Amino acid sequence: MSARVLVSDAVAPATLEALKAAGLEVNYLPKHTPEELRAAVPEAEGWIVRSATKATAELIEAAPKLRAIGRAGAGVDNVDVAAATRRGVLVMNVPGGSTLAVAELTFALLLALVRHVSRAHASLREGRWEKSAFLGTQLSGKTLGLVGVGRIGRAVAARAQAFGMQVLGCDPKLAGSPPPPGVEWVELDALLTRADVVSLHVPLSPQTRGLIGAAQFARMKPGALLVDCARGGVVDEAALAEALRSGRLAGAALDVFETEPPPAGHPLLGLPNVVATPHLGASTVEAQEGVGVTIAAQLADALLGRGVRDAVNPEAWKRSS
Repeated sequence: MSARVLVSDAVAPATLEALKAAGLEVNYLPKHTPEELRAAVPEAEGWIVRSATKATAELIEAAPKLRAIGRAGAGVDNVDVAAATRRGVLVMNVPGGSTLAVAELTFALLLALVRHVSRAHASLREGRWEKSAFLGTQLSGKTLGLVGVGRIGRAVAARAQAFGMQVLGCDPKLAGSPPPPGVEWVELDALLTRADVVSLHVPLSPQTRGLIGAAQFARMKPGALLVDCARGGVVDEAALAEALRSGRLAGAALDVFETEPPPAGHPLLGLPNVVATPHLGASTVEAQEGVGVTIAAQLADALLGRGVRDAVNPEAWKRSS
């Protein structure tokens, strides 16, 4: 028994090796035009995507043989789960695969922001020695507010405590449960008013879209910092740009944008108090190999009748089985 799997984003070589070792036929299209992708999906029984490919309702409907989609990562906002469910197509992800990578990038960006690493590096490369121009601040003794305290939020909390930070957490999904060690549960308003640094770790959903906007920035401490390694769209980017220009916020560190890549002339990218990266949260050798091999195994198990793990819509599989 075999099945044909389409892989439409660049993945670690170990991902392809795992699929082939399971006896699956692989069509690897790491770069493709919309027309090439549209031509490839009708033959796919399984489909692996990362974040670049959008598994839209149109493409899912154009794939009559499709039985399962595997997202090599945690977020599934680039997969039309509702359309997949209607078709009886299973959607799976790897919830914890990039936890450490994202937690470490959160601190890489935060440290770059508070110590002016990017601007100081650029100044030095241009031949200037401007020590007094880049006076930074320490994280020790500061308060970190985590909006979202799942796997990644908890990993960030542990690292914040190693830096000597006090940690506040807000997560309605965990209301009533004990907080992680060293984390104080608070409501969002209290977190915003008390935190020196607000770090976002929530998925993009109808409930979280625009969660942090002008009203929330007005509640934050003057001179506070925002870090977003979660998803674009959680933050109102126009309101963030205004809060940074006005001095209400001292800085922002961003790995995600509402539109990726952000359009030319994006207001946040021209501000000196912004540190930004092109959605690198899960981009480590270890994370990419880990999520790739894991989703390959999950997809192989599902397609070959060996069971289902980490299904986003298990009801679809039950209906189609």
